[in-house]
Amino acid sequence: MENNNIDQGYVKTTVRASVAYIEFYHPKGNSLPGSLLQSLANSIQTAGNADDVKVILLRSIEHDVFCSGTLLEELIPMKTEEDGYKFFIGFAHVINAMRKCPKFIVVAVHGKCIGGGVGLVASADYAIAMEGADVRLSELCIGFGPFTIGPAIERKMGLSAFSQLAIDAHMWRSADWARKKGLYAELHPNKRSMEDSIARLTSSLSQVDSKVSAELKKDLWKGTENWDELLAEKAKISARLVVMDQAREYLDKLKKTVLF
Repeated sequence: MENNNIDQGYVKTTVRASVAYIEFYHPKGNSLPGSLLQSLANSIQTAGNADDVKVILLRSIEHDVFCSGTLLEELIPMKTEEDGYKFFIGFAHVINAMRKCPKFIVVAVHGKCIGGGVGLVASADYAIAMEGADVRLSELCIGFGPFTIGPAIERKMGLSAFSQLAIDAHMWRSADWARKKGLYAELHPNKRSMEDSIARLTSSLSQVDSKVSAELKKDLWKGTENWDELLAEKAKISARLVVMDQAREYLDKLKKTVLF
């Protein structure tokens, strides 16, 4: 199978007025192949260590979808658990980079979130969304489960909401449902309102002393100190399941199917 889409897309960082704007894009619904996951983790680490950065804004562009998570074309050729682990550990690296980053990470969610995209939003410190930013965890209907991203979603939304998303993998939950469950801090009726709120918050956070932000963030992420090991173990579970016969059958059927 052609894998031309895997190496497409980009992650770009610009810094203005103490705000690091990290933007990602992929032609397949802003999905996250392994190369983009690595770039995203590296960009977050770099911005987190930069003296001229006080706050990070994470966003995607162009598509109506904020992030469709895993790129199916990267999963389909996988034959071994090692192949699967190399991919799923990429999500773990991004989540842990966001967790360890001493700067607050604000995420702008302009559209739907699927699978790993939900995990990405849950790993941010503050999510500002627009109506239509519905959510879905589709992993179970592909033959594995949202193991690697699960701890981040459960931490942000609670076990009940995470269970609902994980078990009914075919059902979209509304953006308002996601706000009520704690995934989104704010939900706006249009892009202008969302952008105004993003500008207000990032400007405010850019005035806060970095040491104060770092201490507060450390306190807010209390209890996650073991996530390097935990998420690696979760990645191993996903890697084992994604190469099983049932997952292979599901993925074969989905070769030409878009999940959003």
